[in-house]
Amino acid sequence: MARIGLVAHDDKKDDLCRWAEMHRDKLSQHDLWGTGTTGSRIMAATGLEVQLLKSGPLGGDQQLGAMICEGRLDMLIFFIDPLSAQPHDVDVKALTRLATLYDVPCANNKSTADAVLAYL
Repeated sequence: MARIGLVAHDDKKDDLCRWAEMHRDKLSQHDLWGTGTTGSRIMAATGLEVQLLKSGPLGGDQQLGAMICEGRLDMLIFFIDPLSAQPHDVDVKALTRLATLYDVPCANNKSTADAVLAYL
């Protein structure tokens, strides 16, 4: 059973919810953690249980980063919107940097998320 972090920028939340619906059966076999709004939306769309953290801009991204540092997250699915400026861009960069530093698989789009989930 893997511990999977789920987060998406505002314009990508619908995409992540659709992706989670498509992979509901596989995701149900794992422990899911999500930032506040993203996790809530995934739960509503799929019925999956997601442990909720703070909203990304309010510290949720940093909570996921701490989980990576502490070895409590095995995979990060972070649907990033490359076309919109993010007011908390520093937190986003820190989270993706930590996933890279600690060698945690990090999927930033549907194709990569499909591949990483299939790996599990």
